[in-house]
Amino acid sequence: MLACARTVRRALAEVADTQPAYMSTLEKQTALVELAKAEAQVTELRLRVLAASGEVGDQSGARNAAAWLSHETRAEPAAARSDWHLATSLEDRPLLATALRAGQVSPAQARVIADGVADLPERLGAEVRTSAEKTLVGYAAHYRPGELRRLARRILDVVAPEVAEAEDGRRLEDEERRARETASLRFHPLGRGRTRLVGILPTSVTDRLRTYLDAFTSPRQADGAAHGEADLIPPYRKRAHAFAALLEHLDPARLPDHGGDATTLVVTLGLDQLRTELAAAGVQTSDGDTTISADQARRLACTARIIPAVLGTAGEVLDLGRASRLFRPAQRRALRLRDRSCRAEGCTIPSAWCETHHLTPWSRGGRTDLADGILLCSYHHHRIHDRAFDHDRLPNGDVRFHRRT
Repeated sequence: MLACARTVRRALAEVADTQPAYMSTLEKQTALVELAKAEAQVTELRLRVLAASGEVGDQSGARNAAAWLSHETRAEPAAARSDWHLATSLEDRPLLATALRAGQVSPAQARVIADGVADLPERLGAEVRTSAEKTLVGYAAHYRPGELRRLARRILDVVAPEVAEAEDGRRLEDEERRARETASLRFHPLGRGRTRLVGILPTSVTDRLRTYLDAFTSPRQADGAAHGEADLIPPYRKRAHAFAALLEHLDPARLPDHGGDATTLVVTLGLDQLRTELAAAGVQTSDGDTTISADQARRLACTARIIPAVLGTAGEVLDLGRASRLFRPAQRRALRLRDRSCRAEGCTIPSAWCETHHLTPWSRGGRTDLADGILLCSYHHHRIHDRAFDHDRLPNGDVRFHRRT
């Protein structure tokens, strides 16, 4: 094998300066296919040696031969672990090893087949597993790794249809249980008003979330822009906006109690801020305090359960207001029937996508009734609380925006 490896390297050195640009199209096609098969064969040989090199790791103090090779060749540890896993799997999958050795399957296909067979329950017996291995190796001549992975998940329908349905049910139950047990969601503050969410959630949860976000992904128009420009917003940003809209549409009255109290946002502001035009406000959360703009606080007051806490110069609470009352479902239905769409002048966002807004700000004593409420899309709801803009009420009830000068 050592002589083979050296021969391969010498053969490669002989063509190191060969310029493939001078090859004919047919020669290039043939060379590409042959080199891919050669790569598979070299990979199989390397993995075969790797699986038989347990003492290499022992003598060097490495975890295994793959870890030693990763260090020696500066390869990524994850790739080394994947190689070790496939190398040991091929010892139990002779049909797959033979196909890889002959260049009939690619290394990527081999990993999929090995994992697919390994996922079959031991109780089905060696005969079923061997049949699955043989069938998947045959499929590899026609399907890419991703397609092969989907076929592997349903291989029992082909090799053991009499038990496929029952085993599929057990597999799904096991997958769902593991998904629940390993679920995670982490918040990483990035500063500058941003936080990174990192999560691994059950597919059933993410499917539901995706459906909800799709429902909130309404057309969003830039100020004065043509309707078609909404298509320029990247999908990932639309989903982020939709996620924010989803949270703001949650009815706090339906949320679980938190620390004995209904889920409530406490906005703190200094007495001097209350007397002048606000620049910022504090928000009390379960993890501590954060700061948001006063515009954001006023906008949230329209749709969130908020308690204003007025602080003196020393930070003592001078007044703790009562929670605001949201527009009730019946009121929102009535507003949708009345307004039909966003009431910003020229905006055609349908009422189903809109948010309720107090014409007289809640912070200034606005009432939660139909006479004091209108519908605005998310974009214009943010705009109406933006201190860079003024707005006027037109005779027909629409709202016209213009920049402050």
